[in-house]
Amino acid sequence: MSNIHTTATKTDKELFIKMVLSNWELQISRMNNLLGKLTDAELSAQTAPGRNTGVYLLGHLAAVSDGLFILLGLGERLDPSMDEIFIRNPENSGLEKPSITEIKEYWNKVNSLLAQQISEIRTDEWFTRHTAVSQEDFEKEPHRNKLNIIINRTNHISYHLGQLTYLISK
Repeated sequence: MSNIHTTATKTDKELFIKMVLSNWELQISRMNNLLGKLTDAELSAQTAPGRNTGVYLLGHLAAVSDGLFILLGLGERLDPSMDEIFIRNPENSGLEKPSITEIKEYWNKVNSLLAQQISEIRTDEWFTRHTAVSQEDFEKEPHRNKLNIIINRTNHISYHLGQLTYLISK
């Protein structure tokens, strides 16, 4: 089996990157469209009985996306304190959460800055290791690269977007 890292042409890599990033952008757009349809009351509801609220899921997605700055080597996170609330602890932890407006602003700010910085990543950089994998492990598993992180995070957004659609009033 050939290794895309060594055998793909620059044009092949650019096409693959374009496909991955266009799907990333599509999921962000779908999330933004859904947020535009949901009232704060709908977003505050549980996606299903005993499940997380839309507000918590939005905060979770924003915090995970904020982590991309570190993983992709783009700089520091915008608000690492959000991990404590939306990643390390469940919704019912009793931790004080930001307002819905603040969480939406955080989501928008993270994604706006990410879009800007992602657009500046050069073709070959996408196939380099992300910061959560050691150089030694990356040499054994070159698929653990920056582009694969975007694929993973795109799927993550899509998964939670599916849950959030249950909040739309019929």
